[in-house]
Amino acid sequence: MRLHNLKPRPGAKHRRKRLGQGESSGHGKTSGRGGKGQTARSGSSIRIGFEGGQMPLIRRIPKRGFNNTRFGTRYIAVNLESLNQFDDGARVDASAIKAAGLANGPGDGIKILGDGELSKKLTVCAHAFSASAKQKIEAKGGKCEVISTEKPVVKA
Repeated sequence: MRLHNLKPRPGAKHRRKRLGQGESSGHGKTSGRGGKGQTARSGSSIRIGFEGGQMPLIRRIPKRGFNNTRFGTRYIAVNLESLNQFDDGARVDASAIKAAGLANGPGDGIKILGDGELSKKLTVCAHAFSASAKQKIEAKGGKCEVISTEKPVVKA
């Protein structure tokens, strides 16, 4: 097998739809754009939810109630299995977990989940622990230390 013998699998490549090639092609005259109007013009794009100037549905329906998502605590989940990469007897804190690349992205703290098995004795410092994770860490002789996550109180 050489590079010049390589071919894509049958059915993997499609021919480009050739528009405006006569009525019998099936894509002639209006080239699949329908009749006249805004969407028949070149460069036309209408944003999502736009209803031609009519008040959009999302603005017509009443909005009620309180939504807590803005004020909730978002933890970055780290599974117990991934903590096995640290040395036996090590102190694993939030900065060590982030340095190892186990907790990336925005979040209010790190939560250790009990997925997998822990094979080492570790002192784990995190913002939250699941019950099974805490049980497995302490079963190996390790410790669970909870870091407090107090958000600053904004007075309006």
